[in-house]
Parts: sequence; C-alpha cells; structure tokens
Amino acid sequence: MLHLRTARIVAALPFAPAKRRPLLAMSLGLGMALAPALQAQAFGAPESFADLAEKVSPAVVDITTSSIVAASTEGGPMVPPGSPFEDFFKDFMDQNGQGSNEPQRSEALGSGFVISEDGYIVINNHVIEGADDIEIEFFGGEHMKAKLVGTDLKTDIALLKVESDKPLPFVGFGDSDKMRVGDWVMAMGNPLGQGFSVSAGIVSARGRELSGTYDDFIQTDAAINKGNSGGPLFNMDGDVIGVNTAILSPTGGSIGIGFSMGSNVVSKVVAQLQEFGETRRGWLGVRIQDVTADVADAMGLADAKGALITDVPDGPAKDSGMLAGDVILTFNGKDIADSHDLTRTVADSPIGEEVPVVVLRDGDETTLQVKLGRREEAEAIPAAEKTTTEAPKEAEILGLTVIPMDEAVAKSLSLPADSTGLAVTHVDAASDAYTKGVTPGDVIVEAGQQPVVKLSDLQDRVAEAKDAGRKSILLLIRREGDPRFVALPIE
Repeated sequence: MLHLRTARIVAALPFAPAKRRPLLAMSLGLGMALAPALQAQAFGAPESFADLAEKVSPAVVDITTSSIVAASTEGGPMVPPGSPFEDFFKDFMDQNGQGSNEPQRSEALGSGFVISEDGYIVINNHVIEGADDIEIEFFGGEHMKAKLVGTDLKTDIALLKVESDKPLPFVGFGDSDKMRVGDWVMAMGNPLGQGFSVSAGIVSARGRELSGTYDDFIQTDAAINKGNSGGPLFNMDGDVIGVNTAILSPTGGSIGIGFSMGSNVVSKVVAQLQEFGETRRGWLGVRIQDVTADVADAMGLADAKGALITDVPDGPAKDSGMLAGDVILTFNGKDIADSHDLTRTVADSPIGEEVPVVVLRDGDETTLQVKLGRREEAEAIPAAEKTTTEAPKEAEILGLTVIPMDEAVAKSLSLPADSTGLAVTHVDAASDAYTKGVTPGDVIVEAGQQPVVKLSDLQDRVAEAKDAGRKSILLLIRREGDPRFVALPIE
C-alpha cells in the first residue's frame, strides 16, 4: 500500500470475503455565446452504455484464488510440551476459534478478461500471487480452472490460460496513447465480490506514475473498488485501453480516482509472456536523471529535455563509449523527453541488436552504436559498487562546507580508502544547496563536468562558470555510491 499525502493508493484490489480477510462544479454562465460550446460538449455523449456492455461482457471474467496460509502462532498461552495442561488449553482455544496450528485456506477475488479464443486471460499479478488454485467464472456462469502462464512484477500483470473445447469470446487491445482527457470509458469487473458489474466515467488524466519503472497509468473517475483488480477499462469501441490496477483513497473505497495500466504497456508484456513465459526487456546499463531547467542552463543546453547520464558502470553503455555527463537525445530513432521515457524506450528495444543512440557531449551531438543486454539477466547479478570521492582542508562555497578526501575522511564515510572528491561536512540551511537536498556526507566528484580533487578545483570551476556567463554550475554528487547531478546558482 502506497501512501500519498493524506490518502492511500490501494493495489487494486483483490477482494477478500468477510471473515477471511479485512478490507483494506462547474459553473455555467448564460448567454448565446456559450450555446455552441455546450452543444459541442454534449455531442457524442452516449445515451447508454448498454450496447457496449452487452458486446464485451462475455469476455470479462471473475477470478477466485485460494491458497494455504500458515496459522498464527501468537495469542495463545505458553505451555511446555508434555505438560498435563497442553491438551486442556488446546481444546479450550479450538472451541473458541483460536489457537489452531492447522494451516488455513485463504480466498481472494479479482477480475480479468479473455484476449484470445483459445483461452488466454489477463489479470493483475497481485490477485493471483501465491495462489495454488485459480478458478475462472465466465459471464454465462461457466467455471473453469486456470493455470499460470507468466507474471511481470514491474507492471503487476499476469497471464492465465484455460482449456476449452470451444472458442471463447474475447476482446482486443486498443491504443491507449490515443485516449484523451475527457474521453468516455467503461470499467468492468467484480467489485467487492458482487459479481459482474459495470461502471462508466471519463479519462481524468494521462501518463500517471505511481511507483513502478514502467508505469503509464490512465486515471479515470469510473468507479473501481476492491475486486476490480485486473478488470478491463474499455473505450467506446469496445477495445481494452487499460487494466484496472489501483485507486487513490483515504478509505479503501472508490472516490473517483482510479488507475488503469495503459494497454500499450500491457499488450507488450502479454506478448512476451505468451511467447516466453517471462518478460525480456532491453538493458542499457546507465544511471540517469531528468534534465531540469537549471541543469540545462548549467550545461549550456537550449532545452530541458533528454536523459542525463550520471554514472556508467560495466555494461552495454560503457562498451559503446557512453560517459557520465552525456545527455541522451534520441534512442533508436525516438526522441527522448526525460529519464522515464528513456527507460521505457530501452525496455521495448531489441535485445542483442545494435541500436543508434544520439548523445550531447561538450555541446556536440555524437551518435553511438549500443548492443543492448537483457535487464532481467543484469538485475539477477548484483552490480559491483563503484564510488569516486577524496583528501583534507576546509572551504565554504555555494553554501557548502567541503573538505578534500583522505583515508580518515573516507573511513568516516564508509568509503574506500582511495576515494576522491570533496566531502560535504555542512550545508547552510538558507542555501540553494540545502533546498536541493545536498546533505553532509555527500561527496562532490565533478563540477562543471570536470573532476574535482582539491578545493581549488571546485573554486576554479565556479570561477570559470561565472566567466562564461553561466547562472549555475552542475555538480556531480555521490551519496553512498549513488550519483546524481545538482545545479546550484553561482550568482
């Protein structure tokens, strides 16, 4: 469960039956001038969703999962084994519904939809995770057992398969990128275990990110509740444009803020699960951050776009010649808006094939050829930690008190003895550095995209930036080995 301000995001929402698991104005003016706008707004609004619901309902399913969970060992009296009171207390606690050491069967409910006549079914992974029995109920009342084909934890998508002696009704994926804020949508599922249910609303927002690397959620005000997890979100043509996954709610019930994973993400995951039983995403092997306006100014960039590389460990990017401080502008022919855009683009790119990558380096564009690895394999092998930091004497600059690294300083920061850079010992609470999150213990390893080892290195870089008419300077800072760029004003 994710907390967001005073509300919470509820993972969408398998429902556990009672006694088994707790549940988690527009102002209108008058006048002739408004009439065309009001007419345009009303045009296209459906009189009814009945035809659409009738068309797609046969492909929507209710899903019941069950699993064996260990009984709680808490809450009973401590009785030594072999004690004459052992049987007494066991009988007493069992009569009162407590103290049984027998495993208990837990059930949960969710929703899904059929995507092929041979019985492939899409669902949220969190609905079926850990289940040892999965039962599908179709709109007409038929029941079938399903087997798990594959799962993807990063998008919370799972693929099931049922065997049927006849073709099954199914629905197809639409293009979620074509959905506009204000478009009508319809959600279907099994809210709170009530069986097949329809709710309607509009697209409230696009491109929402919750917590995942590959998030691309459609926000909708169509009612989504516990038990709706894995159910489809339809456009008015009956195409699935999202998988209902989460809600934002202070109570656990719908307040009109629901999130559906976009079909353009889901369809790619499903295709890989069908073919391989697992996902196979491209891997570049860099650490990145967004190019903010102040970072762009510090680097002399015309636009705040692209993905800024902060570190290049061993991997495909390093093999291609990529460097920390490069800004990735295009990847495999696609313009890169920000770091999130790059991550998704790389994931969708072919593994083991060379792709062109355009980077901005020292003001010039350079094209590199990168042979992508596979992310799942890279993540299975812990990457060796690499740090760069440094040696003694103190100076105050940019609201920071810094000292060069020596063995003693490195040891105090739990860094390798040969670390280089300038260690931050104090941050002025009134400074921009404090506002941007620089803290004591951080290590400045670059300034103006050049290494800093001595105090004079940092002072010289600041002076050079001022002479060049820059309003800020770009610092590369490492915290516990993790790098990030921070642009600090120098005026």
